[in-house]
Amino acid sequence: MPFGFISFLPSKSPFGCFSVISTLKHLRFIVLQRTRLHKKSESYLRNFSVTSLKQRISMGASQDTASLKNFKIALCQILSSDDKSANIMKALKAIEEAAKRGAELVVLPECFNSPYDNAAFPIYAEEIPEPGAPISEKYKTCFALSEAARKNHIYLVGGSLPERAGSNLYNCSPVFSPEGELLAKHRKIHLFDVDVPGGIRFFESDTLSPGNRITVVKTELGNIGVAICYDIRFPELSLAMAREGACILCLPAAFNMTTGPAHWELLMRSRALDNQMYVAACGPARNESASYQAWGHSMLASPWGDIVVSTEFQEDLLIAEVKKELVEKTRVSIPLSKQRRYDLYELQYSLKSI
Repeated sequence: MPFGFISFLPSKSPFGCFSVISTLKHLRFIVLQRTRLHKKSESYLRNFSVTSLKQRISMGASQDTASLKNFKIALCQILSSDDKSANIMKALKAIEEAAKRGAELVVLPECFNSPYDNAAFPIYAEEIPEPGAPISEKYKTCFALSEAARKNHIYLVGGSLPERAGSNLYNCSPVFSPEGELLAKHRKIHLFDVDVPGGIRFFESDTLSPGNRITVVKTELGNIGVAICYDIRFPELSLAMAREGACILCLPAAFNMTTGPAHWELLMRSRALDNQMYVAACGPARNESASYQAWGHSMLASPWGDIVVSTEFQEDLLIAEVKKELVEKTRVSIPLSKQRRYDLYELQYSLKSI
């Protein structure tokens, strides 16, 4: 399928082009050399008009917040075991409770239906249908999640699960509508291949293949970006999502006892602050008998970089409000999208709808 080429330039805006927006392959910064930088900077800054915050908000927020609504989000920090059916039932109960408490968007943890282990991925892997296709009981986990989204009338970011597609395995996050339709599936782009001396050694690439699409889902609540765990470490990815209209990034993620204490909160707040969006990070509760010890600590970070709500490592259900006004005020008060120096750098990527 052919795909268009989009550049991040001030005069171009690709927002709202697709219900599900994905990007492929080329994600890179191009540094443009310029002379007499100091003079150009002074000229650039002089061009900004000074108006009150109230005036600027009344003139209308940027196009990417137009579809955003106020809503409640739920992060289901549940404990996973080696019993897939029990894991699914636990997720369904958490979804039902979240809906009873008013959540319109529910997020599950990474690998919620299986152990997080290279040996387990091939055993627990399931096929996941393409977005928009019928979901039968053949797709055990996705069928259960689809029914849960429909019965509770919520949007659902179904954590992630090992996906089998031909000879490949992926770490995949399915996204469902309140009607139970599969809107998108995000395959983890950046595989967790690390070797921290005295800490952790894990190579997802031993069993998993990387995805090649960046996912932003257009919903009635607003545009939702979806990434998985290690994806959050790459700021270009969340910037691309923000440029495609995302006002919230949902991140099923299972950080560990090495990276969690050091980087979890820092990364979530940084990506929220960088892109002036909400970041909803949902981790699994810690299973102290498992070979992989999850950090837990699910949290929602605001566009201002604050922690809206968070928890520790035990099972928990977090409910919080996503507020359109806060996104708008943050982006108008500190207008990063208008102040980026596109004469010096630009982010380019290829655009393709699923």
